[in-house]
Amino acid sequence: MPYRFARTGVLIACLGTLTCAAHAGSVADETPLDTLPYTPGLDVSAMDRNANPCEDLYQFACGSWNKLNPIPADQARWSVYSKMAAEGQRFQWGILQRLAAATNGNTPLQQKLGNYFAACMDEAHVEAAGVSPLTPLLRRIDGLADKAALPALLADLHQDLPGGSPFFAFGAAQDFGDASRVIAFAYSGGLSLPDRDNYLKTDARNRTLRKQYVEHMTRMFALLDDAPGVAARNAADVMRIETALAQATLSRVEQRDPYKQFNLRDARGLQAMTPQFNWASYLAGLKQPGLDQFNVTEPRFYAQFNALLARESLTAIKNYLRWQAANALAPHLSKAFVDENFAFFGKTLRGTPAQQPRWKRCVALTDQQLGEALGQEFVSRAFSAELKAQTLQMTKQIEAAMAKDIESLTWMSPQTKQRAQEKLGAIVNKIGYPDRWRNYDAFTVSRGDYTGNVTRGTRFEAQRQLAKIGKPLDRGEWLMTPSTVNAYYDPQMNSINFPAAVLQAPLYDPKMDDAPNYGNTGGTIGHELIHAFDDEGRKFDAQGRLRDWWTKKDAKAFETRAQCVSDQYAKYVVIDDIRINSRLTLGEDLADLGGLILAWSAWKAETANKVLENRDGLTPEQRFFVGFAQWTCGDTRPEELRIHAMTDPHSPSKYRINGVVVNMPEFQQAFSCKPGQAMVKEKRCRVW
Repeated sequence: MPYRFARTGVLIACLGTLTCAAHAGSVADETPLDTLPYTPGLDVSAMDRNANPCEDLYQFACGSWNKLNPIPADQARWSVYSKMAAEGQRFQWGILQRLAAATNGNTPLQQKLGNYFAACMDEAHVEAAGVSPLTPLLRRIDGLADKAALPALLADLHQDLPGGSPFFAFGAAQDFGDASRVIAFAYSGGLSLPDRDNYLKTDARNRTLRKQYVEHMTRMFALLDDAPGVAARNAADVMRIETALAQATLSRVEQRDPYKQFNLRDARGLQAMTPQFNWASYLAGLKQPGLDQFNVTEPRFYAQFNALLARESLTAIKNYLRWQAANALAPHLSKAFVDENFAFFGKTLRGTPAQQPRWKRCVALTDQQLGEALGQEFVSRAFSAELKAQTLQMTKQIEAAMAKDIESLTWMSPQTKQRAQEKLGAIVNKIGYPDRWRNYDAFTVSRGDYTGNVTRGTRFEAQRQLAKIGKPLDRGEWLMTPSTVNAYYDPQMNSINFPAAVLQAPLYDPKMDDAPNYGNTGGTIGHELIHAFDDEGRKFDAQGRLRDWWTKKDAKAFETRAQCVSDQYAKYVVIDDIRINSRLTLGEDLADLGGLILAWSAWKAETANKVLENRDGLTPEQRFFVGFAQWTCGDTRPEELRIHAMTDPHSPSKYRINGVVVNMPEFQQAFSCKPGQAMVKEKRCRVW
C-alpha cells in the first residue's frame, strides 16, 4: 500500500468495546449512546501518585488507569484511544438504530445507512442463509477450467472479497515520481497470517502457530463439506502456496524504504515479469483495458508468483482460492463460520477471549463501507465549527514552532533549510472531515441481503479506486472516516489529517487548561508534522514527489541523529526476550519525540504572557507532561504484544512516553529529576 503514517497503529475494526468485570458491567449492560461521554483531558484518577515520575512517568500518569479499565473480554488491547473509539461506536450505534427504525423522514442516504445496519443486525436471516452467499464464488472457482482463465477470475475476486487479495493486490495510487498523477499499482499480497515472518521463522512459537493455522484451515474446509482427509490435503496446499509468497515478500523494514517500492513498468514490461499470467485478461476483467503505466512495488514477488503458477497444479490453485474466498467472507456468514474464524484469528492469534457482540461488528462494518455517510451524521452531532477553529489554530501554532525549529538547527545547511521550509509551508491541514463528502449513489444496499451488501460495498470501493487511474488527483480525499479515533500524515498529498473523533475529550478538552491539551493533542499534531521530516517522510518533497532534496552532508547529519533514537529504542523489551525492532519503529519514535518538542515550544509561546496556576497538585509544566502521557494509557494481551512487536511500526505505549521524556531536559526540570534516575539520560537524542 502507499506510505501512510499515523500516531496509533490501531484500526477502527480493532477498537470495539466490551465492558466487563466489576468496574464496567457486562455486555447486557451496554446500550446505545445519545451523546459522547465526557472524560477530562487530565484524569487525576488514572494517576499513580505513589510512583516517582523521575523513575517512570508512564506509571505515574497511567498507573491506576488499567485497574479502573481492565481489558474487555472481546479486545486484544485496551487504551484511552480504544475506549474513546468504543464510546464512539455506542454513539454511532444509537444513530444507526434510529435510522434503521425510522419509517419516514430519512434522506435517501440516511435510509441507505439504516438499511445496511438493519441487514447486518438480522442475525436470523444470516443464519438461515448458511454458506449459500459463498456458493456462487465457490462455483466460479471450481469451474476454473485451466490456468489461462485465472486472470479473469482473479479480477472478480479482487473486487468482491472484503479484505482479501488472492496472490497479489492491485489498485490506484499517486505516482512516487509525480504525485500529481494517479497510476496503477501492483502490490504483494496473498498472505493470511499477520506477517511474512510467521511463515518463515523457525522458532517454537511460529512453528506452533503454523500448525494451528493449518488445523484451522482444515476445519474451515470441512465446513465447506470437504471430507476429513481431503480437507487436510487442501490446507497443506494453501500453506505451501502462502509460504512461497511469503518467501518473496519484502520485510516490513524493507517496505519502509519507498525507493525499494518504486519500480515503474509499462504493459510490456509488466507482462514480461509474469509470462504465466495474462495481464491483458486481468485488466479487462477490471474494466481497465489499455493501461500502460504501472508501479510494481515488489518485482521479486512477481517473479515468485510466476514460478508458483508454473509449478503448482490447477487443483492446488483452486484450493488456495477456495480458502481465500472462505476466509474473506467467514465473518459475514453463519455462526459456524464466524466462530471458527474467531477461534483462530481472535483467540489463538491475539489472545482475545470473547467474540464482539453483533452490534459492534455491524457498526464497524458500516463505518468501513459507508464511512463518510455515517461521518456526516457523527459530525453534525459531535463536532462544532468552534472546535474545528480551535484545533486549526493549535495546528498553525505548532507549524510556526516547526518553522523556528528548522531555522535554529545547527546541523542543517541553509540550502536544505530553505527546501524544508518550502515543504512545511506546502503542508495542507485537514481538520475534522472532508470539504466534499463521498457519493454513494452507485452502492446498492438491500435490507434483506447482508452478505450481498458486503460484497457490493467491496466492489463499489474497488471500482471507485480503479476509476482514479489517469484522472486528476483529488487532493481533498481522506483516508480515514470522521469517526476514526486516529490521525495520519500523507507524504504524497503532503497533508496532516485529524478526524473529528480524535479531537474530542479527553484527547482535546476545551474545558481544560492549555497545558494538557498541548501535551496531548499538541503532541499529536506535532507527531504528524514530524512525519513529513522523519526517515521516510523526508524523502518526499513539497509536492509529494519521491525526490532527494537534501545535501549529502545534511542527510548524513540527520541519519546520525536518527541512529541515536534507533539505538535507544532497540534496548527496550516488548515481552519475554523480544525487543523493539527499532528499524521498524524509527519513524514513529522520531515523530513522538519531535512532536512533543514542538508542542512544548508552541505551548510556551501561547502562554508567554499568561499567569499559569497549579492544579491538582501539579505545576503547569507537570500538567503538560502528564497530559502527554495519558493519551497512551492502556494495556495489551501477551499474544497481541508478540504480534505487535513483529508488525506494528509503533513502540509499545510505555516507551512512547518514557522513551520521549528521557530526551527532554524540560521534563527533568519540571519534576526536579536528578542524575542517576531512570528518566534522566546522559546522552540525549534529538533530531528536530
